[in-house]
This record gives sequence, C-alpha cells and structure tokens, in this order.
Amino acid sequence: MTSLVRHITIDCADTYALGNFWAKVLGASLADDDKPGDPEALLASEGATLLFIEVPEAKATKNRVHLDLQPQDRTRDEEVDRLLALGATLVGDHRRPDGAGWVTLADPEGNEFCVERSAAERAS
Repeated sequence: MTSLVRHITIDCADTYALGNFWAKVLGASLADDDKPGDPEALLASEGATLLFIEVPEAKATKNRVHLDLQPQDRTRDEEVDRLLALGATLVGDHRRPDGAGWVTLADPEGNEFCVERSAAERAS
C-alpha cells in the first residue's frame, strides 16, 4: 500500500491571516469554520490542500520545500505584480532575456515560493 499527500502543511504565527493571503493567491476560501485566532486553518484549492498550523517560533532559514505556482489566466509577470500587490515580497528575480526563468517571492510570513511561466508562455 502506498501513501498519498493529504495536506501541504505550513507552520506560521497567524493561521487565519496567512491562510487568507494564500486563499487570494489561489482563488479559494478557507474552511467555513476557520476563524481569527484558531490554531489551524484549512485551504482546499484545485491544485492542493494547504493546512496552516500555528507555531510559537518564527521562520529562521530558507524553506527546504516550497511551492511553484503556474499562472492559469495571466502571464508570469502579471501574476508576480498581482502577488506583490497582495503582500508578497520579492526574494529573487531569475527571469531571463529570452522569457524563460522564474521569480522567487515570499508570503507575508517569509515562506518562499516561485512563480513560473504560464503554459501559454511555455508553448510560445
């Protein structure tokens, strides 16, 4: 028998705030019973289910695992602009003159993630 990944779990200080940031990123909603101050929050989106768990310590080092996002209805650069407006911060810009590459951002609690080119951009 094999195992399945049930959740991708993200440790954080404020589960509700970080869960809402990611809900906006992914176009999803937190579970109906999630409220401010809860020690956990659940976000089920089309691509993955994220579970936010409250922990007392702050993030201290680079993530060993991170999410790679691929925009579905906009370009990579448009998505980067949208995510920065939502509260992400720029960590590294790895875009190349030929259009390839990615951008590394961090969520409001410092968890790194990457934004790749859309499928349409890859095809052209």
